[in-house]
Amino acid sequence: MKILLDTHIFLSYISADRRLAFSVRDAILDGTNEVFLSAASVWEIIIKSQLGKLPLPEPAETYIPRERSAHLIASLPVDEDSVKRLARLPAHHRDPFDRLLVAQALEHGCKLATVDPQIRAYPVGLL
Repeated sequence: MKILLDTHIFLSYISADRRLAFSVRDAILDGTNEVFLSAASVWEIIIKSQLGKLPLPEPAETYIPRERSAHLIASLPVDEDSVKRLARLPAHHRDPFDRLLVAQALEHGCKLATVDPQIRAYPVGLL
């Protein structure tokens, strides 16, 4: 199974947050699954960190790639086909990062790991 982590799930996972559902944690750890973090999530983390809304133990531009690699999470670039898919998505969600993650999950055949209830309105597989 291919899994795309939303930003919140990625941050919860790398910080060993106990509130992360065991089923999500187990799916990420399952070596038969391909797990991805979108470049859009990296962008979102950097923005929130620079605005002081997301404290990190070190600069985001080094911390996030190192943690992603350490946890065997692949990078998913933002590609033109995923961005074009945004034009066909209904505006159920106002957050542009979340909408892009939905588009990427659909375009790349991934299940989206998220706790965001608004994403359920989209025809995307959820974890």
